[in-house]
Amino acid sequence: MIKRIVKLQFKATEIDSFVKTFENNKSTILAFEGCQHLELWQDVKDKHTFFTYSIWNSEDDLNTYRQSAFFKKVWAKTKAGFNGKPEAWSIAQK
Repeated sequence: MIKRIVKLQFKATEIDSFVKTFENNKSTILAFEGCQHLELWQDVKDKHTFFTYSIWNSEDDLNTYRQSAFFKKVWAKTKAGFNGKPEAWSIAQK
């Protein structure tokens, strides 16, 4: 099992659109094979900064999702609103 944290920073004008996109697509992401959990977090002090937190059965499951046509479509829409370079971490519990 791996846990995935992705840090995303948005232009102020794009925040509402991103939150709606996330909520509209959350159930589809959770339906991907191997996705056990998905959350969206917002930084307390910097309202432009968000984190997605997900749990996947394996790195292969995560990579299958990331290579899907669905991900590529949503990612293209999402990254148009970025105000900084995204950062991501995949973490395995020992």
